[in-house]
Amino acid sequence: MSPPRLHLGLPMWANPDWRGGLYPPHGGSDDWLGDYARVFSTVEGNTTFYSGTPRESTVAAWARQAPPSFRFCFKLPASLTHEKRLEGIEADLDAFFAALSPLHDRLGPTMVQLPRDVGPEALPRLEALLKRWPAGLPCAVEVRHREFFHKGEAETALNRLLITQGVDRVMLDVRPLFATPPEARAGLARAQAEKPRLPLHVLSTGDFPLVRFIGHLEDAVNEHAFTPWVERLCLWIKQGKSPFLLVHTPDNRQAPELARRLYARITERVALPPLKAFVGEAQASLF
Repeated sequence: MSPPRLHLGLPMWANPDWRGGLYPPHGGSDDWLGDYARVFSTVEGNTTFYSGTPRESTVAAWARQAPPSFRFCFKLPASLTHEKRLEGIEADLDAFFAALSPLHDRLGPTMVQLPRDVGPEALPRLEALLKRWPAGLPCAVEVRHREFFHKGEAETALNRLLITQGVDRVMLDVRPLFATPPEARAGLARAQAEKPRLPLHVLSTGDFPLVRFIGHLEDAVNEHAFTPWVERLCLWIKQGKSPFLLVHTPDNRQAPELARRLYARITERVALPPLKAFVGEAQASLF
């Protein structure tokens, strides 16, 4: 078993806005995953959520570019979670993980993101899904129904199920995003409309605590909101867990820089390897 570590990543790797920073200022996108994986050790794989099970050639390309230590945190396709609502998905689930088989050694927690209107009535379906989950592949569940945030019977039942199955509960931290009204800064309105405004319940139910930190456009807001996470992430690492920290910003242009700053704060408290320089920045320093 690998030693505990912190996996740091962003919502995607294919983002042209990162040219000149994380990526070279010119050229195509063929090498972006490789350049991304030089710096970050995980990524939030939204492509499977929107596009479904990836093609064999696509998975093979990812496998070639991602180093052995890299971890993909894919999401189950929305067709399974939002359209079929976890009902009658056995064959689709098996096909999904079969397609990802070349990456099974590089899968972080695959996320089961449930829609806002899927509540306690779906717990038996969720339990059936988790019992069918491939052995050895980590899983994390993100719920958005408000009954799961009231600290009542529904949340107790959910947490008990996750603990029993060794599955982590995704911690979606939108506090920095909603720290100011949308009109306070241009660019906030769309992000606030897209993300659910839910309470943050900090609870590790498995070995791979997964935090989705949705940042603000103002550095001071992010630094303040992240302060409690420094202690908590360090505690989990010291307990032998391997947390995943996925850093967003409203338009994600600043996400690489924000992730780097947050990581530096954690390394002040616990020994972690330094991040490598961004490719685009390293090239710029040569001129």
